Amino acid sequence: MADDGIRGVEVDIKDTNPTPKIKEETGRWFSLPFFQKLLAEVVGTYFLVFAGCGSVVVNKNNEKVVTLPGIAIVFGLAVMVIVYTIGHISGAHVNPAVTIAFTVTRRFPWKQVPAYVLAQQLGATLAAGTLRLLFTGIHDQFAGTQPSGSDVQAFVVEFIATFYLMFVICGVATDNRAIGELAGLAVGATVLLNVMVTGPITGASLNPVRSLGPAIVSNNYRGIWIYLLAPTMGAISGAAVYNTIRFTDKPLREVVRSGSFLRNSGRSGSNR
Repeated sequence: MADDGIRGVEVDIKDTNPTPKIKEETGRWFSLPFFQKLLAEVVGTYFLVFAGCGSVVVNKNNEKVVTLPGIAIVFGLAVMVIVYTIGHISGAHVNPAVTIAFTVTRRFPWKQVPAYVLAQQLGATLAAGTLRLLFTGIHDQFAGTQPSGSDVQAFVVEFIATFYLMFVICGVATDNRAIGELAGLAVGATVLLNVMVTGPITGASLNPVRSLGPAIVSNNYRGIWIYLLAPTMGAISGAAVYNTIRFTDKPLREVVRSGSFLRNSGRSGSNR
């Protein structure tokens, strides 16, 4: 989520300006580095869905042994590990909503969105298929997401949860005033919190392919429009709002110089 530079178009998302610096270069649209990024997205999304949805299936098959907090921890840890593993290769989007939100806010090139989304969908579908093969017969459980209440409630919950997630992503992974080394921890913790709160209501998708992959494998599409539309709109809104408050190029110590808490505690001079 920190490096989206690709041969042909280099996008600097580690910038404090609302509009990033984009450097156009000549070259082929498809290259080995770009293929490596796509492969990283396939692998990253695969293991996110395999681990997260796998915990859901195991929980259903073994008398709720994993529990909701356990499922939330699995999803949060999976995201955190993926960010630290492939973030420097592909940006570790592993989520079409994140890719589209970065694109709408001019932090990712539009022409590479279809390839990224297809790679993410491939990884999610392969992971859901693996789980379907491993857990057959009476152990075959639907690993996707479905609303437990009304469609409107589910839509609003998914929108808010993904807004929160994207807002955090933009804050820790695209602003050089933040502590970039903690990006994976912050994003993973946000996913964990969202799953804890929204899991019983919507299944806590936050990611269109996390829902669509299992839906394709199980041929169960009830409420799928919610999980395609709400996370995408929420992510776009979250990115747009963060870009609105990203109001200055000044170092953090200058931004917070007038803050009484930081000034009194002597921390303002140590922030960058």
